[in-house]
Amino acid sequence: MRISPKITHNLAWGVCWMAGILSVSFLFVIIGYVFVNGLPSIDIEFLTTDPIGGLSGKGGILSALVGTGYIVALTLVIAVPLGVGASIYLAEYARDDWFTRVVRFGVEALAGIPSIVFGLFGFALFVIALGLNFSILSGSLTLACLCLPVIIRTCEEAIKAVPLKLREASLSLGATKWQTITKVVLPAALPGIITAIILTVGRVVEETACLYVTMGGSSNMPTSIWSNARTLSLHLYYLAMETRAINKALATGVVLVLIIVVINFVTRWLTTRYVARSFGGSR
Repeated sequence: MRISPKITHNLAWGVCWMAGILSVSFLFVIIGYVFVNGLPSIDIEFLTTDPIGGLSGKGGILSALVGTGYIVALTLVIAVPLGVGASIYLAEYARDDWFTRVVRFGVEALAGIPSIVFGLFGFALFVIALGLNFSILSGSLTLACLCLPVIIRTCEEAIKAVPLKLREASLSLGATKWQTITKVVLPAALPGIITAIILTVGRVVEETACLYVTMGGSSNMPTSIWSNARTLSLHLYYLAMETRAINKALATGVVLVLIIVVINFVTRWLTTRYVARSFGGSR
């Protein structure tokens, strides 16, 4: 029996809708479970005190919040300039030769390596060989290596998506290639670059395996990039796996989700305003 093209189209459309609805449903079920069970454990004391007694599960998450801020900021400072610079080279300057193909193959290969392998690499190189010990700096350098493939590939595609006519118009007016890249191409590719940064922040905030073997996991308040510290995700792991303080682990999960949502919202809002102003829109 032959099925008409219209029925086939409707079936395919229905399957796609069903897949999307199921995916969103799973997301809301997971987030709903975390919020319902985690919100009752969140109060002022939970947010403003440090974990007490090592892995006892007592205390709050203040030092973990500060440690997360340190690791996110330092990782972005290290990874974003390197990643954007590499993407500019690959998209604007690199020729299609063996060297460029090797670079792209290396980036794609790094993107598929499990995070624990990066953690072991960071432990061997940064913690032991370079003598940085268990510290925020060791964790940030390891996470920078982990996030570079995502930044490079995402930014490269964003830069390639900028129409060639914009480059030609800039060059025809006497601008140099570098002026064209910095004044025309990068502003036009900014939404894609911001997407790469958001993905990086999300990856840094949720990463545990890398930091477990490079950051140390101390519950003390970090005072510098040389401090032994922990992030919220690492603190959540300790609470759930070492102390079985499930309610506080879920409360930490709520804070993690809210941080990621706020970062996404603020970043998108700022990007939209910047793009609107750059192209003559309303402020």
